[in-house]
Order: sequence, then C-alpha cells, then structure tokens
Amino acid sequence: MSDAPVMSAAKANLVLAVDLDGTLLKSDMLYESFWSAASKDWRSALAAVKALSGGKAALKRALAGASEVVVETLPYNDEVIEYIRAWRAAGGKTALVTASDQGLANRVAAHLNLFDEVHGSDGTNNLKGNNKAAFLASQYGAKAYAYMGDHEADLLVWAGAGRAITVNASADLRAKAVGLGVEAEHLGTDETDYRPYLKALRPHQWLKNILVFLPMLLGHQLNFAAFFTSFLAFCAFSLVASSVYVLNDLLDLAADRAHPRKCKRPFASGTLPIAHGTGLAGGLFAAGFVLSLVISPLFLFVMFCYYTMTTGYSLYFKRRMVIDICVLAGLYTMRIIAGGVASSVPLSVWLLAFSVFLFFSLAAVKRQAELVDTAKAGKLSTSGRGYHVDDLSIISQMALASGYVSVLVLALYMTSPQVSLLYSNPSVLWGICLVLLFWVSWIVMTTHRGEMHDDPIVFAVKDRISRICGLLAVGFAIGGALS
Repeated sequence: MSDAPVMSAAKANLVLAVDLDGTLLKSDMLYESFWSAASKDWRSALAAVKALSGGKAALKRALAGASEVVVETLPYNDEVIEYIRAWRAAGGKTALVTASDQGLANRVAAHLNLFDEVHGSDGTNNLKGNNKAAFLASQYGAKAYAYMGDHEADLLVWAGAGRAITVNASADLRAKAVGLGVEAEHLGTDETDYRPYLKALRPHQWLKNILVFLPMLLGHQLNFAAFFTSFLAFCAFSLVASSVYVLNDLLDLAADRAHPRKCKRPFASGTLPIAHGTGLAGGLFAAGFVLSLVISPLFLFVMFCYYTMTTGYSLYFKRRMVIDICVLAGLYTMRIIAGGVASSVPLSVWLLAFSVFLFFSLAAVKRQAELVDTAKAGKLSTSGRGYHVDDLSIISQMALASGYVSVLVLALYMTSPQVSLLYSNPSVLWGICLVLLFWVSWIVMTTHRGEMHDDPIVFAVKDRISRICGLLAVGFAIGGALS
C-alpha cells in the first residue's frame, strides 16, 4: 500500500469512514452474534430472530443482547488496520460507520482504539445503503468523507463520497465504483479461494466413517452387494458428518479462536465467511439424508438418530463433563451400527461392547489432549468445555481403564463359540489383544506428553507406531482366518 494517496486524502480533510462487516472485519457481526447466541443458548437465538418483525436493526439489537461475542479474537483485516493507522498518522480523522449494532461497534472500536467516532444501527435505523449515505452526508457533508467498504450496497455511499476505497471487492464491484466518477482505490484481492470450503468439510475426518465397513468385514460378508451398500453408507455419513462439522465450527467460534491450532480453521480465521456456513451445513445435510433414503428407510432412521445425537452434542452435551465423552463414544459406535444396517449384517453383542469401551477410551483421549494444551497455555480451564486442568489425571485414568476393558472384552470374545465358526486358527487372534494393549498404553502416554492431534483417530493414521500396530492386527486377523 502506498502512503501517498492516504497522505493526500488526509490533508484534504476528508474523514475516513470505515465499514465493519467484510471490511475492517473478515466476518459479519450479524452472523457472529447469531452463532454466539446459539452457542450460549439456542433458544435465546431463536427468540431473538422473532425481533425481525420489527426490522433488521431490531434483529441486530436483539442478537447483540443475547450473544457474548469476544471482540478481542475476531478476525480483523490487517491491511485495513494498517491503512487506518496510516491515515491517522497523517493527521486524518477516522470513524467506524457500520450497519452492525451500536453496542457491538462500540466494543470493537474500544478494542482497536483506531477511531475518533463510532456510529452503528440503533435498533430502529439500519445504517446501511441509503441510510448510511444520508447519515454520512448530514454528518460530514457531501464529498467530505472517504468511505471504505466491500458490498454492492456501498455503491450508494461511494456515490456521495469524496473518495471510494474497496476492500476485497470483485472485479465487477470495482468497475462499478470507478464508474461513479469518484476517485477510487482498491485494497485486497478479488480472487475466490475454494480451499477453505474443502477444509471446512474436514475430509480427513471421513477416516472415522470407514467404521461402517467393519460389520461387513468381521461378518465375512465379502460380496459386491454388501460392499456397495457399505460404500453408500460411507458417503452418506461423510456428507452428514461434514454438515455437523460446519455447524460445530459455527457454534465453536469463540472457543476455536482461543485455541492455538483451531484458530486457523476457516470460519474462526475469517478465510471463509460464516454467512456461507449456514447454507453449506444445510446443503450437506440434505444431500446426506437423500442418499440415506436411497439405502433404506431403516438406515435413514439411524442417520437421523446420529444427527440428533451429534447436534445435541454441539449445542449442549460438549459442555457437560463425562456426558460429552459418553456421547462421543456413542457417535463412533453409531457408525458401526449404521454399517450393519446398510450391509444387512447382524451385529454381535461382543462387537458392540468392544466398540463402546474402545471409543470411550478414545473420546477420553481427545479430552485429555485438549487439557494438556490448556495446561501448556497456562490456563485453568478449557474454553467451551466442562473441564479444569486439575481433571487431567482423572481423564487419563478413564482413557486407560476403558481401553483396557476393551482389551478384556476382546479376550473374552476369543473364547466364544462364534470365533471357532468364523476363524480356522482362533489362537492366532490373541496377538490382536497384545497389540491393542500396547496401543492403548502408547496413545495415552503420547497424549500425556502433549504430542496428540485434536482427534486420536486422525493421529493414529499419521503416527508410524500406530500404523505398525494396525498392520500387525490385520496380519493376526488374516492369520486366524487362513486354513
């Protein structure tokens, strides 16, 4: 950015009026406040939406009151902040003029300490488009201000400005701004990056959905029909799970921004507008449920139960200690149940018992990893969770105990009559118990040392020791099946 245009405009006594949503902020305060309110209490968010009958400004006022937006961690546009600082350094006056609610605008301005004046919507007047253009003309005079914005509605404001400054505007919007006959300047890029959209889906988390193939494999139903329906189940689960990941990211904005790694997620970092998240979550949800209906009505019911459980987790259970771990274990197990329904393979009590204990262990490891990160950051409790750092030793004990019980369940299964019917050399399968015993101990110790990924299954795929354990387990399973 050249300082020459800033210097000349500031010396011309133009007031720099800056928009908030999409300009100073790589987000939108209307959506920020809605998802913050929904995260706090989804009922209060829905109640606030009723205020829309009184106009958009009334809605913004209601959401601002129901939410707890943390302005200190919002994704601000560094280039815009640098521009404002340069303007002030040149002796120019600055004002934050936004359609966001006045209360939120005041908090942002207080945090940044960059503005001489702050003007926002007041619950009655929505300060956008014509309203904003009329306000600026009356406040500073026609052509007596420079306006920095990013939206099509800002064309009405730029038309009465002495200088137009676009931020991350499309080529079409830039051309329209120039066509107004106003001196124009452009900040940022107009290129669309689709990588954040893919990242928001968390395709690496689809590894968990491989569990739907487990009933087919363990039941030795190695035929095309079982594989095809299991594959469809995998796709349906991936779509619905991604819908939930998007929803969870929107509800977890404040917690993610306070986390050393999760702050880089697309919605938390501002690389993907949260306004797009609602539509993305809904579209993925619809596609997943249509595909589920294609598989069977019973599978659709299982998916409905999964979605209800995981939505409940996002809205409520994840903030309740121990209950959150139980729900996470249930969500993993639901994938196995769905695989059995899709492939029409009956599920044994042994498999379900083993799954519940093993996945409870992995869910506890997930919480253990978060607490280790929290302790390293010098904090006393996890943001948006029901745990304190002092709980770390208990959580690790829960992970070890439940993991060892899963090994015990597997060992008892080895002595059951079903094993002799399915495997030619059942004694070879005992090797799996030894491998699992080692792996559970390894994974908990690794987490204790702060080397665990946010998700233990994703970590296991990348970890060399875990991959070796997996290969050994598969080798023992094949050895047990060989005649």
